[in-house]
Amino acid sequence: MRFVPGQHVHLVGIGGFGLSAIARVLLEQGYYVSGSDRSANALTDALEKEGAVIYKGHDPQNVMGAEMVIASSAVASDHVELAMARALGIPVYKRSDVMAAIMSGYTTIAVAGTHGKTTTSSMVTHILMEAGQSPTYIIGGILRNTGRNAGVGSGKAFVIEADEYDNMFHGLRPQTAIVTNVEFDHPDFFATPSEMTQSFSKFIGLLPQNGLLITCADDQTTAILGQNRLVSGLPVTMYGIDSPMATWRAANVHENGKGQTEFEVINNGQSLGEFRLLVPGRYNVQNALAALIATETQGVPFEVAAQALASFQGAGRRFDLRGEVGGVTVIDDYAHHPTAIRVTLEATRQRYPNHAIWAVWQPHTYSRTQALMDSYLTSFDFADHVLITDIYAAREEPIPGVSADEVVKAMNHTDVRYTPGLRDATRALLADVQSPAVIVIMSAGDAPLIGVEFLKMRRGKGDDPSAKAPGHVDEQPSKEAPGHIDAPTTNPAG
Repeated sequence: MRFVPGQHVHLVGIGGFGLSAIARVLLEQGYYVSGSDRSANALTDALEKEGAVIYKGHDPQNVMGAEMVIASSAVASDHVELAMARALGIPVYKRSDVMAAIMSGYTTIAVAGTHGKTTTSSMVTHILMEAGQSPTYIIGGILRNTGRNAGVGSGKAFVIEADEYDNMFHGLRPQTAIVTNVEFDHPDFFATPSEMTQSFSKFIGLLPQNGLLITCADDQTTAILGQNRLVSGLPVTMYGIDSPMATWRAANVHENGKGQTEFEVINNGQSLGEFRLLVPGRYNVQNALAALIATETQGVPFEVAAQALASFQGAGRRFDLRGEVGGVTVIDDYAHHPTAIRVTLEATRQRYPNHAIWAVWQPHTYSRTQALMDSYLTSFDFADHVLITDIYAAREEPIPGVSADEVVKAMNHTDVRYTPGLRDATRALLADVQSPAVIVIMSAGDAPLIGVEFLKMRRGKGDDPSAKAPGHVDEQPSKEAPGHIDAPTTNPAG
């Protein structure tokens, strides 16, 4: 494989976060970029303005003139555009096939983990930017400080969110790897928890002998992965809040009453000072520790890193404040794994201790709902009220006996309701939410539309909630969720 600026690269599924980020990097590196997706979105609109040719809908003719084709993990192998490319002798690649070539010549910092990788890679990128190091980056969400999910810098560092789905991260060759945590997910790809852990182990094995592994000691699996590498005499740094194995530790973690999380950072028993975050939750403190370690390897002074973290605005759809009206705050979050739901709601309770918490959850994929059912049933303890919509299918077909209604029936909660469509959930919120309250919409699908409609109606700018609205119950949702990384990935809170 040979990447040469000026080549015509066509991307199938360009509207997802993964391929749109690659497309942006290729554009900025001087390639001719085209791409297709079933419909336009904010990501494709931005790429079109930046010079990409965007095809709305899929057609074999879209690949004409391309010198290589890159396909999303969500694209079937017999897709019409891929079939045409092969017939014409145009090479077809997955993300994992091309990343090493795209990142050649950079010092790569790869951020992996079931949870937290979007936020952590965003933090690393932001700190390096504030330190004047101008990194190149690919993130599975919008970095709020830049309004972009990717960019080409003039510095030596390339920060990438290392996605485990479809073993994408096996195509990376990092010099520094962060693994935030490992929990079973993606049952449509990984047959067992052991298979998923082995995939992470293989990713860690891609590090060179002198490459640094940064792992969270508070997570049992990542602690073991770190210890295994340490026993081999290879560089490992472990961080955490509670674990005695952590050499980098956060102490005195607390909310300061001003919408900020404060904590002290201790490295090998020596205090590095007080740090402050705008984003809430202990999990974000852990993410910040990982980012501090990674940027220290790039020579960033701690006082610069501290200032950068204090101005870090977060990543899109990660505890994303969407609006406030009449004492009711609406937050959009990507959480769709049981652990992500639990820690997101815990952070909400800490940030808003005197508010009623309304959790609105759109289950994501039938296979995940089935495989993690028992864990979902106990993930909503920090919420006062729970609304559960129909399952967002993504690219899956229904599984008999697996439904949101069955989850509601099995859940032992004082107020849990089945609201099948987005319109039903919006109407329930409009009818019953009273100030002061926080609505947390947790979804990797199209459920953020609930918050949009709720805010419109409460401000008196919306239509009758009984009328149809885009994405509501009577419409067929798209196969791919806006804002996902080409596959049903989990980047909750992170």
